[in-house]
Amino acid sequence: MRHRSAVVVSIAVIGALSLSACGSRGEKKNADGGGSNSGSTTVVIGVDAPLTGDLSALGLGIRNSVDLAVKKANETNEVPGVKFEIKALDDTGKPAPGQQNATQLVGDPKVLGVVGPLNSSVAQSMQQIFDDASLVQVSPANTGVALSQGEKWASGEKKRPFTSYFRTATTDAVQGPFAAQFLYTDAKKTKVFLIDDQKTYGAGLAGTFKGEFTKLGGTLAGEEHVNPDDRDFSAIVTKVRSSGAEAVYYGGEYPAAGPLSLQLKEAGVNIPLMGGDGIQSGDFIKLNPKSQGDYATAVGLPVETLDTAKKYIADYKTAGYKDAYETYGGYSYDSAWAIIEGVKNAVKDNSGKVPSGPAGRKAVRDAVQKVTFDGVTGKVSFDEFGDTTNKQLTVYTVKDGKWAVEKSGTFKG
Repeated sequence: MRHRSAVVVSIAVIGALSLSACGSRGEKKNADGGGSNSGSTTVVIGVDAPLTGDLSALGLGIRNSVDLAVKKANETNEVPGVKFEIKALDDTGKPAPGQQNATQLVGDPKVLGVVGPLNSSVAQSMQQIFDDASLVQVSPANTGVALSQGEKWASGEKKRPFTSYFRTATTDAVQGPFAAQFLYTDAKKTKVFLIDDQKTYGAGLAGTFKGEFTKLGGTLAGEEHVNPDDRDFSAIVTKVRSSGAEAVYYGGEYPAAGPLSLQLKEAGVNIPLMGGDGIQSGDFIKLNPKSQGDYATAVGLPVETLDTAKKYIADYKTAGYKDAYETYGGYSYDSAWAIIEGVKNAVKDNSGKVPSGPAGRKAVRDAVQKVTFDGVTGKVSFDEFGDTTNKQLTVYTVKDGKWAVEKSGTFKG
């Protein structure tokens, strides 16, 4: 999902890194209990996410998780001589504000890394700006494949466009086909109506779903495109109802997916709607009280089931954030921690001092490429494209007003 909103949540990112690392990462490293790092150098981790608007439920979970990571990094004196802070900027889920945020973050010399954005379309608008400045960017949520593997990835010609871009979320090259395999093989749905919102994330996800679903032998009952701001789907509901579809697959996000599913059910079209991680939010259920039986995929395994996430969940609750960590909380924490680890190693290689200027940002960027640690979501490391090496996914279904795990696994393609 996403564009160029460079929300500067530097403190949050750093805190996230400390939380992601379990065990010794939660232990105090300074004799006075961790809080005293007066006289230290301030390093800012930027955060770019939709902090207001329709997608704010996801964006606030990202910001809070980075903030938590930064707090933990400071408490444990994770990088001696460094005090982390965050600078969080609101992109409202749109490319133009994201691009402006990226420029603002690049212009702050204290910013040595950025967590975000949420949307792939927003990431597209910021990647060049960050790369020109060698400022590392780690997204906890982008799934558009071209962001890391280039526009010709589908033809097998993979080429990394920007060395400063990383992500802890797996891509739609995995997520779409995983959903297709579930609907066809597990849910026994052989005829699906395909809808997308024409955005980078939604259209890309629908495209990879379609390729795998038809390869498996499934047929499309129809294909339609909507606008992300649409809320009246009566015309499409009519088409779906007459198509004989056994399910709807929607490429897009919950602000439109919730009303679409609700209008289908109210019209008597009692078939499940399935989407990607963009709809796997509690707000989807709030928007659609008849969402029982709908499906969504999400990157990774549910953090609530991971031993590695227990401390993160407990610390998030103790911190008193009023917003849920949502789908990308653990990945945001790990994204921030990756930057923190990068700063730590860059400082170590620079005689214990924070490297400054363009060379300093480049040093952190290069260090992030090599990080590997046990995070909230599991092992955190990046491949030659800057993509996460964690390829696990989960299918959720709505049961009794909550998202419940239906199936977890690794895509076999």
